[in-house]
Amino acid sequence: MNKKKRLVGVGLAVLSSVILVACSSTASNTKVYSYVYSNDPDSLDYVVANRATTSDVTGNLIDGLLENDKYGNLIPSLAEDWTVSKDGLTYTYKLRKDAKWYTSDGEEYAEVKAQDFVTGLKHAADGKSEALYLVQNSIKGLDAYIKGETKDFSTVGVKALDDYTVQYTLNKPESYWNSKTTSGILFPINADFLASQGTGFGSAKPSSILYNGPYILKSLTAKSSIEYKKNEKYWDKENVPIEDVKLSYYDGSDQESLVRNFSDGAYTLARVFPNSSNYASVKKKYADNITYSQQGGTSFFYVFNVNRQSYNHTSKKDDKQKSDTKAAILNKDFRQAIGFAFDRKAYAAQTNGEDGASMVLRNLAVPPTFVQIKDRNFGDVVKEKLVSYGQEWSDVKLEDAQDGLYNAEKAKTEFAKAKAALQAEGVEFPIHLDLPVSQTSKPLINRAQSLKQSVEKALGSENVVVDIQQMSEDDLFNITYYAPNAAAEDWDISILVSWGPDYQDPSTYTDILKTSAAETTKTYLGFEGADNAAAKQVGLDEYDRLVDEAGKETTDVATRYEKYAVAQAWLTDNAFALPVYSKGAVPSITKIKPFTRAFSLIGIKDGSSYYKYMELQSDVVTTADYEKAYKNWLKEKEKSNKKAQKELEKHVK
Repeated sequence: MNKKKRLVGVGLAVLSSVILVACSSTASNTKVYSYVYSNDPDSLDYVVANRATTSDVTGNLIDGLLENDKYGNLIPSLAEDWTVSKDGLTYTYKLRKDAKWYTSDGEEYAEVKAQDFVTGLKHAADGKSEALYLVQNSIKGLDAYIKGETKDFSTVGVKALDDYTVQYTLNKPESYWNSKTTSGILFPINADFLASQGTGFGSAKPSSILYNGPYILKSLTAKSSIEYKKNEKYWDKENVPIEDVKLSYYDGSDQESLVRNFSDGAYTLARVFPNSSNYASVKKKYADNITYSQQGGTSFFYVFNVNRQSYNHTSKKDDKQKSDTKAAILNKDFRQAIGFAFDRKAYAAQTNGEDGASMVLRNLAVPPTFVQIKDRNFGDVVKEKLVSYGQEWSDVKLEDAQDGLYNAEKAKTEFAKAKAALQAEGVEFPIHLDLPVSQTSKPLINRAQSLKQSVEKALGSENVVVDIQQMSEDDLFNITYYAPNAAAEDWDISILVSWGPDYQDPSTYTDILKTSAAETTKTYLGFEGADNAAAKQVGLDEYDRLVDEAGKETTDVATRYEKYAVAQAWLTDNAFALPVYSKGAVPSITKIKPFTRAFSLIGIKDGSSYYKYMELQSDVVTTADYEKAYKNWLKEKEKSNKKAQKELEKHVK
């Protein structure tokens, strides 16, 4: 699946009332983890498939060169050590000699060797991996091979220098290259086993792959169960406290069953639903035990269609209303007014409850702590840049877990400017904004109604009306995500899109809105192609320039990130694609020992569905203990991250 497919895969999750993570265990048994999962994997080909349904499983079965520790640092996995050339173009990894391949029966098959990484990448290219976009233009010669300009894979910049040394040659320096090694497309494959399986490699059965990771897949029964067993011969078995993982299929229909099974000792974890009918009793019983998970890297947006062409789902009565709405959307002050009028906390409360509404909020497309610029968070630098665009940004708060943009008075001020300019153009009010939703998704409808209420309250329904367009789920997808082209994107404002990072660099977020990224601009903004007139009118050519300028800086990381902060500030000021909340901040009751999981915002071993390192405890985690552990973790993380940054220099050779 390409970037677009990943976007939608995540984005569609907002249509359900629950975003589940596969994490838990049974009652007092600290060696067994038991919970639920919601989607069956249709493939175990971890190199070709780029979907969470696959990686949530295979991340536990296969190791790559590097992985993340509990503080988010990249640490050795199959690679004991690594170096990068001074020009940043050549990465060399020394493999450990105690890593082995095992069959699904636990029998040793072969050593893990450098050639396995060459085989893995060739399989990705030949199999048209859904994640090729991650590496196609990064690794020397790979683009030419994929396009068929050469059939000789030896021209591609991945080499086995000897049995335990693998080397990648890049087209240009990528300071974030190592973070890409945590994605499945760069994982190894044994060539002999691949040949023996033929087209059956990676099919949805345990015997279709080999294992070199912490667990072996014991069983996979569609819409029933997934079971893992600890690999007792694993090279790092001391860091695998959980011996058995048992996941039961859950379709979301009986929310109360999660807490019920937790209370009965069947689950180690239970997601709770603050807006459910039984929440009062759950809160009473577990008043001291409800905790919220950390915010993740995925951001959920609301976006404007700047170039709408289709009107099969609309409340507009005539062409005049259509043209007036389009003119309004192209006006920056109008878009800013909507942004300031949108009560995001009330919106998030529709699914996360009043108690957890603020905890999930996000104010920047690039999360404010995603990278650091010297000793400052990315978001702090963005705020400095943003103020230069106008006083309306002087007191905004861009940190996560707060509604830093909602301000009804600012909304009125910006709208007054927009209305005056638009009326001078002959625009008549109210402006009607079509917002599509699934008629069967109560949580989505509730969120849409919340947006409508706050916008119309702040700006007045005589000025702006949000027209919620309810339709079948098939129709909804056909006019949004599955729309064949921009002309079929039939909406004015959408709350269905999201984006998660692929690697540790701001470009993983910013590049999706460049005019050249047609696959995402179609879904986000309703246009395709750099020459689109509407895109030019909203200034996206300037955004392209800012992002391209940042991308050209490949040697000085601090300068690079600061330039991306400039691009992010421009994006926020122009207000046509603004985040609302993040993945994570999920309320639950749990017996998972706080902050023992691996931590990462990128890669497939991100902690939520990755069981290595995770520790369980007999008693239910208390809110107080969780908060105490969180504060300690933040302090330790800061120290650990600084130490890791200093140690990077020794790898440059």
